[in-house]
Amino acid sequence: MTATELTIATFNVSMEAENYVEKGQPLGPQVLSTRLQQGDNPQIKNIAAIIQQVRPDVILLNEFDYIQDPKAGVQLFIDNYLAKPQQGGKPLNYPYFYYNTVNTGQPSGFDLNNDGKINTPGEDAWGFGKYPGQYGMVLLSRFPINAQQVRTFQHFKWKDMPGHKTTVKADGSPWFSKDAWQQMPLSSKSHWDIPLNVNGKTLHILASHPTPPVFDGAENRNGHRNHDEVRFWVDYLSGEDYIYDDKGHKGGYQTKAPFVILGDLNSSPAEGDAFRDAIQALIQHPLVNGAPTPTSKGGELHSPTNPHAASHTAGWRMRADYVLPSKAGISVKLKQSGVFWPAPGEPLHEVVNSRGASSDHRLVWLKLSLD
Repeated sequence: MTATELTIATFNVSMEAENYVEKGQPLGPQVLSTRLQQGDNPQIKNIAAIIQQVRPDVILLNEFDYIQDPKAGVQLFIDNYLAKPQQGGKPLNYPYFYYNTVNTGQPSGFDLNNDGKINTPGEDAWGFGKYPGQYGMVLLSRFPINAQQVRTFQHFKWKDMPGHKTTVKADGSPWFSKDAWQQMPLSSKSHWDIPLNVNGKTLHILASHPTPPVFDGAENRNGHRNHDEVRFWVDYLSGEDYIYDDKGHKGGYQTKAPFVILGDLNSSPAEGDAFRDAIQALIQHPLVNGAPTPTSKGGELHSPTNPHAASHTAGWRMRADYVLPSKAGISVKLKQSGVFWPAPGEPLHEVVNSRGASSDHRLVWLKLSLD
């Protein structure tokens, strides 16, 4: 069987309701759905233009609001934006996609932020979000998805991870109430293992979007959760038997098929507020080829005095977004990867200037060959 070359990407697209309405206006998935239906939103057109330039065969979109009906959501994005030329790009079509529910915005019924109130908007959801499905995820693919074999870990309990980080109050008592902790999911959105059929070969996409390790207090509950959400993939690849999926099946990665880890992991091995050992362990995992570090000239020029600038994937100056292939079954040419961040004067530089123009993140891509 001959090798198949393909481009795989991840992109936090900032396609959630708060990006489109004035503060105080009603929020919900209908906000994005309306703009997808209209087909003329400048920010979404710029997102599509960026994707059309890179032309990935498979792409994970983070912060794409969960809209249950694909005809009111992802299919509209494909038909009304990607399938139409944007900024000189050529139309793109993705016949296959996968998305599912996430924990963001799902009311917990508990006081998770310890402000004395239950169901404080956003703060007391199982994953931060002001309505269910905010900051969701969608995978677009040119290749068929084996939906029956997808594993999701949305409801895996944080307490069931051995050696999890413990969050406590200033007096040393547990931050989360006993009842809340019993139900607390590890994943702030979800973790997905999605098998693709790439010309007869199986390729697994391991997708997630751990919570940012900030926006909390001295207890660092988000920092702890980010660490353990990233660590989940380390343990999953190592085949740890404590893991169970949403169908009740136990165990970690259960195949020798190649995989690619995708997503906005909100963690850097060298910078930022996250605990760095989890992301370092993931990049250095024996099964992971962590050598290709995508870079850009735009990122380098954005922070000229920062030695890590070329590898930044976000406007706020950090490597947060990852395309990490397996060592087995995949060949990677080191120069065939990148961060879509045009330098000043280059085409489409203006569309990456701000979150309002497109996103505060950049598309990250990698060309690989399935052996």
